[in-house]
Formats: sequence, C-alpha cells, structure tokens
Amino acid sequence: MSTGAAIITGQDAVWAFNEYESIRHRLPAMRQVSQSVRADDLDAIADQADVFLLDAFGVLNIGETAIPGVVDRVDGLRRAGKQVLVVTNAAGYPSSVLHARYHRLGYSFKADDVVSSRMALLANLRAYPRRRWGVVAAPKFGREELPDGAIFLEDDPNAYAKAEGFLMLGASAWSETRQALLEQALKDNPRELLVGNPDLVAPVEAGLSREPGHYAHRLADATGIAPVFYGKPFPAIFDIVRTRIRPGVPDDRVVMVGDTLHTDILGGGAAGFRTALIKGYGFFDGADPSAAIEKSGIVPDFILDRP
Repeated sequence: MSTGAAIITGQDAVWAFNEYESIRHRLPAMRQVSQSVRADDLDAIADQADVFLLDAFGVLNIGETAIPGVVDRVDGLRRAGKQVLVVTNAAGYPSSVLHARYHRLGYSFKADDVVSSRMALLANLRAYPRRRWGVVAAPKFGREELPDGAIFLEDDPNAYAKAEGFLMLGASAWSETRQALLEQALKDNPRELLVGNPDLVAPVEAGLSREPGHYAHRLADATGIAPVFYGKPFPAIFDIVRTRIRPGVPDDRVVMVGDTLHTDILGGGAAGFRTALIKGYGFFDGADPSAAIEKSGIVPDFILDRP
C-alpha cells in the first residue's frame, strides 16, 4: 500500500537543483536577464509592476501554514491598485479545495484570481479523443473536475492495463510500488502521459516532497515516452494567465513571483514576464541563491528576501 509522498531531507536544495538541471533539455528556454535587483519584499518593487503572479507553495504558504505577513502584503498591494493572481502547480487539488485552503489561511482570493496547472491540463484535454484515463491523484479529493470514466491508479495492475492514457495530477498518494506498475504498463503498451504538475519537489513543513514531475521524468527516461506538461514552466498555464490579466497591461509590468528557478522564474521569463525570486522561504529557505543562478543561467529580474 502507498505510504504517501516521499519527503526528502538533508541537502534538499542541492539535490533538487541538480535534478532540475538534469532535465533542462525538456524545459523551455529562458528570457535573458543581465542582472538581478535585490530588494526586501514585494512592497519594495510595487512601483515597477501592475500585476503580481504569485506562486503558492513557498510564497503564500509552506505546507498548511501561511507565511507570516503575506496575507497583509497581498491586501496592501490590492489597496494600491495592483492585480494579484495565484499561479500554482497544485494540480492534485480540485479548484474548490484550493479556494478553501487559501481562505483558511486568511487570503481573500476569488475564483478568477487563481490559475492552476490542473485547469490548464483539463482545458487542453478537450483536444484529445474521449478515452478512459488512468489518474495519478489522491482519491480522497473525489472526482471533481475529472473526466468521466477516470480510473484512480492504486495497487491493482488491472487498472493500469485498462487505462487508455494517463494523467499525473498529484503525488501525495503515490509510491514506488505504483511507479513501478505505471512504468511497466507504459512499456507493455505505450500510451500518452499528461502531467498537470511539472514540479520535481514542493516545500512542506518537513522538507521537500517529491511531486509528479519527478516521477514523470523518471518514466520518460525509462520508457522513452515524452510526457506533455501543463504547469510552470511550460506555456499552457501562462496562456490561461493571460486571459485573467487586466487588458492593456504590458508584459514588463507583470511579475511572476516564486521560490524556484526552474519552474517559477524560468516559466515566467519564458512567457515574457518579469520575475522575482523569493529566497527567504521555500526552495532556498534563506540560503543565498547566487551560485544556483550562475550555474543554471536562470536569472530573475528581482531577488527578494521575503514575499
């Protein structure tokens, strides 16, 4: 049986950074930025943007805990006339669960203020023929928003054989046993693999959890099947974001804010927006990101101590 998503401890950021670098050949190209401007927080750069796109994990919250001061910061930006949207790779959660979480944490985002990679995947699913999808996600969240006939992939090999394609949304109930079943199923009968959360890891209270992107890239390496990704840093989620941004706002007045170079910063930059890396929480958790920026070549427009 599954024991839940594995938690990585120890040299979390070093391990994860190297993992992200190993899959760069599958990621978008970065918009070139010559040098980062360092500042304290979002208020310090508020005069340089009209729209802020905030990652969730590592910017709004760590696990189930709001980052101190960010609720007030978001409210203050709105009072100053800024548009604030959430752009999250939390594809394992139905929209209703996401909204309930943000409200529980003290945020007042409306439905249209949140864009998730789950939305991007499901919107693009309409282009595929109707089929029986095998779904990597926690059954406890139910079938909200999932296509008719979807099968939750657990420990029954028959479910993997019956599926006509696979959707990877969330890894909280995933395990190495289930990963092996999916890998063998793809080898026996190659099928499409659509991934709603390209993250390799996500910050939680105990460290970093392995996310669907981690498992999807392993499947690609083992089977030769190229996954189709729908979250940051890939374009599909930013296509939806553009429909939510106020008309007439130029790209250089939009800032994608996140804690991860290879998803938030790379994705926002590739979409043509400016970017701000949070170094005090999440992926870097207070460490200096300079070496990682230099090694990766992923340069944010701003580096902030905190959101």
